[in-house]
Amino acid sequence: MSTPGQPPPRSPFTAPAWIAAASVLGLVSALIGDGVFDAVSWVVFAALVAVVVRVWVKRTR
Repeated sequence: MSTPGQPPPRSPFTAPAWIAAASVLGLVSALIGDGVFDAVSWVVFAALVAVVVRVWVKRTR
């Protein structure tokens, strides 16, 4: 039970759920069309790679 005034604890599944949702968005965008859809998929996957690199660099410090 949390004490008053403190935020409730965060779920450990929040970040992986957002990463999974972004991956699905990128995959579906790459599969359904050309042009703008390809650009969306590239941006999404570049962002996911950036997140992985950021976490990896932050963890090795």
